[in-house]
Amino acid sequence: MFHVKLPGHDAMARQADEHLVSAQVKLPKREVGRPLRQVAKRLAMALTVLVSTAFIVFADSDGYNDNHDGAVSLLDAFYYATVTLSTTGYGDIVPASDSARVINILIITPLRVLFLIILVGTTLEVLTERTREEFRLNRWRSQLREHTVVVGFGTKGRSAIQTLCATGLKKEQIVIVDPSAKVIEAATADGFVGVVGDATRSDVLLRAETQKARQVVIATQRDDTAVLVTLTARQLNRGAKIVAAVREEENAPLLRQSGADAVITSASAAGRLLGLSVLSPSAGTVMEDLIQQGSGLDLVERPVIKAEVGRTPREVEDLVVSVVRGHRLLGYDDQAIGKLQLTDRLITIVRATPGPTGVPDLRPLPND
Repeated sequence: MFHVKLPGHDAMARQADEHLVSAQVKLPKREVGRPLRQVAKRLAMALTVLVSTAFIVFADSDGYNDNHDGAVSLLDAFYYATVTLSTTGYGDIVPASDSARVINILIITPLRVLFLIILVGTTLEVLTERTREEFRLNRWRSQLREHTVVVGFGTKGRSAIQTLCATGLKKEQIVIVDPSAKVIEAATADGFVGVVGDATRSDVLLRAETQKARQVVIATQRDDTAVLVTLTARQLNRGAKIVAAVREEENAPLLRQSGADAVITSASAAGRLLGLSVLSPSAGTVMEDLIQQGSGLDLVERPVIKAEVGRTPREVEDLVVSVVRGHRLLGYDDQAIGKLQLTDRLITIVRATPGPTGVPDLRPLPND
């Protein structure tokens, strides 16, 4: 067998190996002891058995025969214990007296079995753990439906997840994709499923089951990366709702053309909020409260109920901000709204109060 090395072969091989290692699904960590601590515990148990056996042999050293010099020293006792417990058995040191043979039958043989159980048990536990994790992964894939994929677990991604969880979305329904293994390690420690890898690659998004996702949140650090991720996600899932964040406002149309349903310009949004806070700190506080789910006031989108059909937005009990009709977003005072229709959706301001399960109950504000 031979290998042909082209220029840059080693670098490409390393990149391929890194990709194979990185494109992994990390399930939330289970409450188990640390692996090093478990190995150290088993090693201590094995050493305890070995030392105990050696001292038992040395205590009855007169009952053993050493083919080399006839006497059994403490070193010989440890040597005999090692080859006996490991079932090597060279036969150079043997129990000669009846008492030594009885001790071998009643004590040393059970210790040998215990020693082997410790060693084999460690191997079996590793294999069992791998099988268990594989079973958990397969079950997770088969049960996952209509979930949310979040690309990027930085400040924007964390804030988006916090908002989603505040509205009642369970952690089990969120899959995080990030190229950093340390970031995914932190995500799994928080109870989320994570995929380590480059989200611009379709195989990485497939591992996150993007093709079965209900919505995709793209919160990458670079705008060009966001465009590529949007294109890949839209290709895999035509029906998913894709929301992307960009730094520069001029890149927002490109994201929409790539398949994003909604594009948030983070730099411009933060700048507008800063400007509003300069003009009116109280107004800035109110706006920040509106976009922070689960406390104070919240913006929610809901369908029109039958009792509201035929009314104007001002006649609805909730405080209506906008009306979504088809693919159009109409202001509450837009003359094109006319009477509300059953297919319309209302964007309203509600009061968020903690519910009995800890999930906020969204209660409407009166439309005075």
